[in-house]
Order: sequence, then C-alpha cells, then structure tokens
Amino acid sequence: MNELEQKNSGASPVEISSDFGRMDAGERIRLLREIFPGRLVASTSFGIQSALLLDLISRHAPEIPVVFIDTGFLFDETYRYAEELTDRFGTDLRVYLPALSAARLQALHGNLWKQGKEGADRYATITKIEPMNRALREIGADVWVSGLRRVQSKTRADRPFVEKQKRTLKAYPILDWTDEDASRYFSEANLPPHPLAARGYVTMGDWHSTRPIPTGGAAEDTRFGGTKYECGLHLDSGSPDFQI
Repeated sequence: MNELEQKNSGASPVEISSDFGRMDAGERIRLLREIFPGRLVASTSFGIQSALLLDLISRHAPEIPVVFIDTGFLFDETYRYAEELTDRFGTDLRVYLPALSAARLQALHGNLWKQGKEGADRYATITKIEPMNRALREIGADVWVSGLRRVQSKTRADRPFVEKQKRTLKAYPILDWTDEDASRYFSEANLPPHPLAARGYVTMGDWHSTRPIPTGGAAEDTRFGGTKYECGLHLDSGSPDFQI
C-alpha cells in the first residue's frame, strides 16, 4: 500500500473525494480496490453507456462483482446487450430479480408506472431498491461503485466523487466525465454501443417508461414521461424500506 492508499484507508468520503479529483478513472478504481479489499461491488443497468464502467473494471479491478437488477421489463435489446458485454469483459455478473415477478407484480398492483409519481416510486422500491439491498447484504459489500456522471441530469450535477448513502459508501469513478469524454473513450476502447442508441435513446430503463429523447428535449424527459428520472437507487429516501 503506497502513501496515498495508507492515508485513505481511514479517510472520510470528503477526503477520498479530494484525492479522486487528482486522479483519472482507472486510478480511482485501483485506489478503491486497495483501500476496500473484499468490500466492493459495482452495479450496471446495461444501459446506453454502461460499457464505460464495465470496461474500466475489467482493466483495473476485474474481481469486483457487478450487480445487474433485472426488473423483468427491460427491452429485448438490453438483454442481448448484457450477454454481449458480459462475454466481452468476463464480468463477475450477479443477477438479482425482484421478489415479485413481472407477471405477479402487474396482477397484484396493476401498471404502477402509470399511477403517477407515487406509483412510480412504489414500482422503483419493488423492482430496484429491494433487490439491490438484498444484493448488498448477500454479497457482503458496503462500498458500491457506480457509473453516474454529473452531466447526465440535474439530480447528479452536484454529486461528490464519494458519498455515504445510508449504510453504504458510494463511489463514482467517472463522475466528472463529459459527454465528449465518454464518446472519446467509447471510440478509443472500441466499445459496442447499446443497440437502441441509434434510435435516439440517450437513457435506458424499462420498455414501458423509457422513450427516445424528444426534439429539443433533455435526458430527464425520456423517463416516466418527464415526471421522474431517477429510479430510486441513487436518491436518498425517507422510506423505511430504503436501506442502501
């Protein structure tokens, strides 16, 4: 462990964030690997830019398990893309499903995503938050690496590189990447695009609540009819069920 790693082994999120600011993305992942051995987990949605973080992990910390929450409502193209990227990177993929299957969810609760913000929030709790909480418990990880970037939405614009969310430390190695940075990395690493990127999709979620970006619109307009962008995994919540 070098001097910087020794310093960070007992550092606060603010202190680690400060050091991240002087590093590139690969160095950030390697630092996390050194100071939190056996405590790391990453997540992926196999969305439009998920290949970025998966490639970086494969290069700098391939042993990190990567959680994929399969809601049961993803696009066919996303499932096929997941297979392609997993094979390419040799990812230690851990697939987690909601406790309620897609069919059972609809039978018991209807189309929650059509029931306003309250319904969409409940949908997120059932299909995303509960499975992710379960994944963290079962894997035994308390440091979560995510591919969030500040430019993706207003809710992410002021994120620090490392923050505490409930019981979990969250780290964002590519948080400061611009769209130009992301595009350049895709090109230089020869990463395959999500199949729906060519059809105007700039974000990727479930088929029933994701649409291509409208003319003159923003990324926030592409999810849940523009009423909700975050699925809930990356927002603090007052709900007693939200434990991440």
